[in-house]
Amino acid sequence: MPTEPTTMHESPSRAGYLAKLGLPQVTLRATIVGLLIGSVILISNFQFGLQTGWVSMMSLPAALLGFAVFKLTPMSQSFTDVENVYIQSIAVAVGTGPLCYGFVGIIPAIEKFMTSDESGLGRRITFSTKELIIWSMGLGLFGVFFAIPLRKQVIVKEKLPFPSGSATATLISVLHGTEIYESDSEEEEDHTKSQNESPLQQQTSATQLIESTDYNSNMKSLTYTFLVSSFYTILSFFFPILKKVPIFGTSASKQYLWDFQPSPAYIGQGIIMGLPTVSYMLFGAILGWGILAPLSKYMKWAPGPIDDWVSGGQGWILWVSLSIMVADSLVSFIVLSVKSVQDFIIDYRSRQESYTQTLELQQSLLEESDEGVGGGTSELTPHCGPLEIPKQFLVSNKVALIGTLLSTILCVVTMRIIFGKLIPIYASITAIILAMLFSVLATRTLGVSDINPVSGIGKLSQLIFAFIIPSNHPAKILINLISGGVAEAGAQQAGDLMQDLKTGHLIGASPKAQFIAQIIGTIFSVFLSSIMYQIYMAVYTIPNETFRIPTAVIWIDCSRLVTGEGLPPKAMEFAIIFGVIFALISLLKNTMPPTSKYYPYLVYLPNGVAVGVGIYNTPNFTLARFIGGLIAYNWHNISNRGKTSMIIFSSGLVLGEGLFSGFTMLLTSLGVKHF
Repeated sequence: MPTEPTTMHESPSRAGYLAKLGLPQVTLRATIVGLLIGSVILISNFQFGLQTGWVSMMSLPAALLGFAVFKLTPMSQSFTDVENVYIQSIAVAVGTGPLCYGFVGIIPAIEKFMTSDESGLGRRITFSTKELIIWSMGLGLFGVFFAIPLRKQVIVKEKLPFPSGSATATLISVLHGTEIYESDSEEEEDHTKSQNESPLQQQTSATQLIESTDYNSNMKSLTYTFLVSSFYTILSFFFPILKKVPIFGTSASKQYLWDFQPSPAYIGQGIIMGLPTVSYMLFGAILGWGILAPLSKYMKWAPGPIDDWVSGGQGWILWVSLSIMVADSLVSFIVLSVKSVQDFIIDYRSRQESYTQTLELQQSLLEESDEGVGGGTSELTPHCGPLEIPKQFLVSNKVALIGTLLSTILCVVTMRIIFGKLIPIYASITAIILAMLFSVLATRTLGVSDINPVSGIGKLSQLIFAFIIPSNHPAKILINLISGGVAEAGAQQAGDLMQDLKTGHLIGASPKAQFIAQIIGTIFSVFLSSIMYQIYMAVYTIPNETFRIPTAVIWIDCSRLVTGEGLPPKAMEFAIIFGVIFALISLLKNTMPPTSKYYPYLVYLPNGVAVGVGIYNTPNFTLARFIGGLIAYNWHNISNRGKTSMIIFSSGLVLGEGLFSGFTMLLTSLGVKHF
């Protein structure tokens, strides 16, 4: 009599993975710690976002700080790696609020730079705290719900690397002395893994760096750099000269703003960015502030003071910066989107072929078994199928669908509450649909390159809406800004959640727990971000020399550009020339195959977005970052420690100045005088 088929026994690692899912993750203690850490990151992101437009997820320091809090308490023995993932997920959701809700770009663009005529109301728009909370709530949730179905495709099936998420998982696993699950645990077909991965994915997987991390050493590094940065922040408040050191002479400082700001935070940001990126920024600073701005002043195209956004060189070169960034972003976004669609089609066809082959093999084996070949069941009888994560640990597609519909309705309603009939309902719905489409493409781009192209997505949305909204609509500028904000918010939220889900996937955390973390962090961030924005606007006269809100200027000028506003003399010609040049560079950088003998030399071609940032920011913001890039390049010569330690070192520099900016804000509000 034939024996009954045996089921496949789970490997110890897979059994451990399933066991981890049931560990306590959504705990009160972890929620409180995650919200506190996220608040620190949020304050830091506000400080540097309003200064330069630069905002960071800070997932690595969030994970390390979460571990440190419990390491110093008696609860350290019961603190698990999956609970650490939950903390980090909440912190990231809180900390990225300033960018997601437009508080470093769109909102100040509307309040500070939009004219009475452009608002469609005949008056300037100023938001109350209540309106900011309503606005943020409308933007904050649909990206989270819409991202849920993407997990299975980009993380489980395609196994996109998501470098930041993978690095965070590595750090958490080392801190806790636990295992990273390199193999998939949900709906995976091991025998098709290698053939379904693209060459880029295989190369990324093969070069994943798992380094040993000394916790005590890293904590000392984080503490010391935090203290140094904090000390500089307080000292520079009393001695403002430390923010504008005229190392190139007083004439270059006064006439062309060539100063040096030895900010530890800027150096830390430069370390994180790396030498190539900051080198491109330095090239942009030289091009903009060393050549084009002086030229525009000399030729009387921009006769005003060099730092004037309207009649000065800064306002003139901004159009060149905008053209370069838009050209680079759109070309790279289109190329990467086409590649993503191609990879998806190839992956789908490959899996269909593999599935067909498996069915044919099973049918063949069953026929052999029926014929009694070998006297019983063949040893090649296939196993019972892939191991699945139990449904109670997953967020169902039903929840995703209902949540997406409700959050979409919420977004439309909040826009109507704040702006009334100025924003047509069809415009709000169209913006959300575009945001969802762009979220898919942005998530895939982030998964491969570790860059979420939210700025390019926002500008692309602005360009599309320039054709949707009638040119005679009184609020066309306002609608254009809001459409870009919706697209940016959706892509930002979806990307952040996917990075966190990659971390949890490798560690063995519950996807549902991480989803809850994202929801809690988002709702908390809605209130804290709105309040912090109002505090900054109340304490400081913004824009000023410190808080130049350059991203807001980019947003408003892009809206004016795509809706047909005029440009300063000769700005159009220069913008077109540089736009074409950097579009060609972007096309070359994104299409040249790695097998080409010229591929290694692409690093010497400047990245358009980085060049644009170097142009629209004053040189003092770029020079310190360049020093940070040099430190990053020579890190292994300076220190024997690895890349994770370098990121933690730089994070301490950023967090110190960011957090103590709250203290200097208090001093400013109290009227404390500078020396």
